[in-house]
Amino acid sequence: MKIEAITLRELHMPLKHFFETSFGRTEERRVLLITADCEGIEGWGECVAGEGPFFSDEWMESAWATIHEFLAPLLVGQNIEQARNSASLMSHVRGHNMAKAALENALWDAEAKAKAQPVWKLLGGTRTEIDCGVSIGIQDSHEQLLGKIETELAAGYQRIKVKVKRGWDLEVLAKIRKRWPKILLSCDANSTYRPPDLPHLKRFDEFRLLMIEQPLWHDDIFHHARLQRELETAICLDESIHHARDAETAIELGACRIINIKVGRVGGLTEAIAVHDMCERNKIPVWCGGMLETGIGRAHNIALSTLPNFRLPGDVSASQRYWAEDIVDPEIEVTSRGTIAVGNSPGTGFVPKKDLIEKLTLRKEIIRSRAAAV
Repeated sequence: MKIEAITLRELHMPLKHFFETSFGRTEERRVLLITADCEGIEGWGECVAGEGPFFSDEWMESAWATIHEFLAPLLVGQNIEQARNSASLMSHVRGHNMAKAALENALWDAEAKAKAQPVWKLLGGTRTEIDCGVSIGIQDSHEQLLGKIETELAAGYQRIKVKVKRGWDLEVLAKIRKRWPKILLSCDANSTYRPPDLPHLKRFDEFRLLMIEQPLWHDDIFHHARLQRELETAICLDESIHHARDAETAIELGACRIINIKVGRVGGLTEAIAVHDMCERNKIPVWCGGMLETGIGRAHNIALSTLPNFRLPGDVSASQRYWAEDIVDPEIEVTSRGTIAVGNSPGTGFVPKKDLIEKLTLRKEIIRSRAAAV
């Protein structure tokens, strides 16, 4: 499979409703799409880096520059047998996992199309239907949050995750539990707490949570291990896990009982599979986290979630929760049972709406091999 060209596009897409976490509020997404042209086949990927370096040290501009100046030139003109081979070609560029993931995932899409297979089967997936939960950001009021939860439960979602921070945690969780004592409920702190908050964090045990996600520093494993020994509630690590070695360290130290796998955070589908396999061998359940993706990135999350150890509902929800119109056809829909059916069409199974993408594109660059350029 020869990589003949890579195209970068920046789109701006307003969210239907703002999404707020402990480190800020997002109302519009700057979306970076990747197209890999491989001998007449187009593979599509999405870079999930945010508008600023808050969730991670990557952001939209750093990802664009890294792909344009360093990563794409390493790939164009190369013949690769499998998409997973691209990871080694990019390996001497340190870090920049989200940028790498966008490229690699586009090549998985292209490889699957070339082999007339769905991506999920190429990955080794076994599920034909995946379980879905939702992530609900911090709202302007408790009443607004409760209203959103009611809407999502009525839509069938199997797990509710709410964002928390200091001043928006115990009272919020108490109100949710009082109203819905039996729902599968978790919370995500996005690194807002510190070890001296232990007495406060112990009170989270009152709410019978599935997990508390990333309560301490974004780059920490050691102190999470100390905290997990003090809590009945399972800790789930997210930002701390960048590859399978991090997962192995966290498991060995007892830093968590659950791991969230985000494809962009770990650098692509190849490393996501490695993290999955490490957790499966150690009987640690995983689930797929979301990054406010369009349908292009969300389609790769769906494919990944078909692997057997994705035993918990992920943040893989419907297009209509985020966008007035998504940029894939069909748009991603969730059944009334809170599931997404996985199809057998080649590639991701979701076709980019090229006319809409071009209409929304504000910046575009094409990187070709020197031979092709001549």
